[in-house]
Amino acid sequence: MTFTKKHKLVIALLLLCIISIACLFVFTFLKRNKTYYTAEDFHITTVKSEIDVNNNGVDDYTDILLGGRIDAEKHPTYDGKYWDTGYPPDNIGVCTDVIWRAFKNAGYNLRAMIDQDIKASNEQDYHIKTPDSNIDFRRVGNLYVFFSKYAENLTLDISKIEEWQPGDIVVFGSSKHIGIISDKRNKNGEPFLIHNSGQPFREEDVLRRLAKKDGITGHFRWDASKINDRIILWEE
Repeated sequence: MTFTKKHKLVIALLLLCIISIACLFVFTFLKRNKTYYTAEDFHITTVKSEIDVNNNGVDDYTDILLGGRIDAEKHPTYDGKYWDTGYPPDNIGVCTDVIWRAFKNAGYNLRAMIDQDIKASNEQDYHIKTPDSNIDFRRVGNLYVFFSKYAENLTLDISKIEEWQPGDIVVFGSSKHIGIISDKRNKNGEPFLIHNSGQPFREEDVLRRLAKKDGITGHFRWDASKINDRIILWEE
């Protein structure tokens, strides 16, 4: 059989249609089965901090996010024991350790700033009878008070997906649990949470479940300008 130019054109068009349909099918399949989404998928603008306190070329919010992720990837064993040095080793930790390690990655000494604020507040705000620098910064309640004072207080409504941004801090229950908002989102645009409660996956789609279980009592975005001249930087 001899193929004319017309035959070849028809075959080429058919092949093009088949390839296009196959590509569309693959794209649709991957989209439906995507394990996570990003802000861009929902036309949400990611908020960046105007401050880069450690001058590493990465804004504070992103540094906090990445610091939390580093801890999640190390997957420390869940253990809230008291340490005489204050800081547990890298392979040990609880939910609050995710937070100070994330702030360390951004250049802040969260432990020192909380100790300083407890003293400046005469311990009244924190309801602490006997301050202890080795453990105060590892208490969810103390972190809640600190961020209530020195961070932007934001919505507790998860459905307002554009207001939940990477690096935000979330407190659950009556100072029961704390975590960091991820830049990953589920199919509804709700963000994943970076946290440690001893679970297998430390960055996961659990924000709504935890909100239903314990309630969200705080949603904060760090604002270094609020603490200003009392910022204490991390020094190795």
